[in-house]
Amino acid sequence: MPDLPPMPDAALDPLPYEALLERREAAAVDLVVIHCTETPDLAIARGFGERVLYPSGTGNSGHFYIDRDGSVHVYVRPEFVAHHVRGHNANSVGIELVNTGRYPHWLHSRHQAMDEPYTEAQIQALLRVLAHLQDTLPGLARIAGHEDLDTDTTAASDDPMLRVPRKRDPGPQFPWDRVLEATGLQRVP
Repeated sequence: MPDLPPMPDAALDPLPYEALLERREAAAVDLVVIHCTETPDLAIARGFGERVLYPSGTGNSGHFYIDRDGSVHVYVRPEFVAHHVRGHNANSVGIELVNTGRYPHWLHSRHQAMDEPYTEAQIQALLRVLAHLQDTLPGLARIAGHEDLDTDTTAASDDPMLRVPRKRDPGPQFPWDRVLEATGLQRVP
């Protein structure tokens, strides 16, 4: 498969294992998944992405990362399958917005609020990334939040008798109406 056109104004900073990820045709991608890093900054999110977790020598990462200042970083190019959401990696692109989310107590029962708003610069950058993806991925028609696709619960870290969501991102501060109106993408129910 040929490489896709790069996104203008995005910093290409591939993860060390990008070449080990499976390649795919552009037409295979019909879904974009919105995440938040649930870390305090981009450097910590990068560290999580660089961790090798699988025998293949790869780890978990989104494709695009958008920092609070609106800068866009490409850690995995869209022509590769990144590990960012269970069961949907082969046909999706993952976009991570830097946001604290529930950090550092992701699974604590009394720390489930996700109250950091996304910056205007992030949302503007996200809309540019989505427009670029719609221009380069002919089958892209759907969008989802990580929380829409991974609805499992897990034992709370402070009380194993309580259950909390595994994933809550991008969370209640994400401006779904604005993004859907601007892109025309269909949100996965």
